[in-house]
Amino acid sequence: MARDAQSLSGEWAASELLRLAESAAPEAPATEWPAIDWAARAELRAQRGAEPQIWLHLKGQAQVRLSCQRCLQPVQEDLSIDRWIRFVRDEEMAAELDAEGDDDVLALSGRLDLQQLVEDELLLALPLVPRHEQCPQPLPLAVGEEDIAEEVEKPNPFAALAALKGKPKS
Repeated sequence: MARDAQSLSGEWAASELLRLAESAAPEAPATEWPAIDWAARAELRAQRGAEPQIWLHLKGQAQVRLSCQRCLQPVQEDLSIDRWIRFVRDEEMAAELDAEGDDDVLALSGRLDLQQLVEDELLLALPLVPRHEQCPQPLPLAVGEEDIAEEVEKPNPFAALAALKGKPKS
């Protein structure tokens, strides 16, 4: 694929990416999400005095519905990946090059599972704490918070004593 500078693209149903689908809000399963768009282009990059390097340009877009961590309602997150990945012969070389530079480096195995690679990158693009900018409904009070709210609104019985204490004696 890299030798011929080939490109591939397509769509997958979100439910086909099982690990990504597991992140779905219960009220918005992955079967209801739009299809995931992806594209991959491979190329060989020549180097002086060394064999050419294999690179893969990977792009993808997805709209996922996760649980908001404030209100627990579904929140839509737009995910986008646009990444260059360099392939090397083995894991040892990949670890060494990954530690040295900013490039994404992977070991080239006998067979590349493009769907798994796209899913890995989308999982990495998920927000750590999904939440609405402003939740669509007010947050529900937890059990017992109503009692606390009522107590806060009651006047303090010692406030009258404090007012008397501050008055000069006649």
